[in-house]
Amino acid sequence: MLRRMSLTADVLSHGVLPGVAAGFLLAGLSLPAMAFGGLLAGLVVALGAGALSRATGGREDAALAALYLVALAAGVLLVSLRGGPAELTHILFGSALGIDDDALLLMAGTASVTLPALAFAWRPLVLECFDPDFARAVGARGGIWHLGFLALVVLNLIAAFQALGTLMAVGLMMLPAIAARHWARSIGGMVYVAVGLAMLASIGGLLLSVQLDAPTGPAVVLTAGLGWASSVLFGPVDGLAARWWRRPHLAG
Repeated sequence: MLRRMSLTADVLSHGVLPGVAAGFLLAGLSLPAMAFGGLLAGLVVALGAGALSRATGGREDAALAALYLVALAAGVLLVSLRGGPAELTHILFGSALGIDDDALLLMAGTASVTLPALAFAWRPLVLECFDPDFARAVGARGGIWHLGFLALVVLNLIAAFQALGTLMAVGLMMLPAIAARHWARSIGGMVYVAVGLAMLASIGGLLLSVQLDAPTGPAVVLTAGLGWASSVLFGPVDGLAARWWRRPHLAG
């Protein structure tokens, strides 16, 4: 979000789909096979877009868009070759009933890797986001940290797809982060708010999914979307209500 690359996460969420589908073709609904395939596919998309843009001189976002469309179509086609609508829905939108011990261990392991990695990379990542030229000047190697961060994004998407699906996992990643800017001005404050909103969206979405007998992924993302809409309306930092309240005061 700080780098104005929010849609990159959406591209990566679709980029893991061919690998997940290949794992499904080889081993059925096996979490290790699908997770390993999705991780490889996501890394190929993330690193391949940068390599293509440097080799051809084109824009990285254009390369990501092309890879995203090809990956999405290939993933849906691969799943359709062996599975039916139920398997396709499960992979694309997730299922709370599909979470087993292996999925929980994958989520816990991913969190155990991600949190220390972000703590270690916090300063160079923030510097790379706000002033990449200065980061290069002081030898911060922002490109390496950026690629490492994209690898963490892919890893977290893989950990989330069992519960939320490959299409919906990015919603829980991005909507709380976008909403958090309306509640805090510092980077640390935004992170705290984003984590809290993501937790509320997860719990609320699961309850909504159970009550409506609906897919888990869309229910969680809709709940996160409600939190984003509320933040846009009522958030103290550039929220619509706050802006409306200040105008009469300044006019007076």
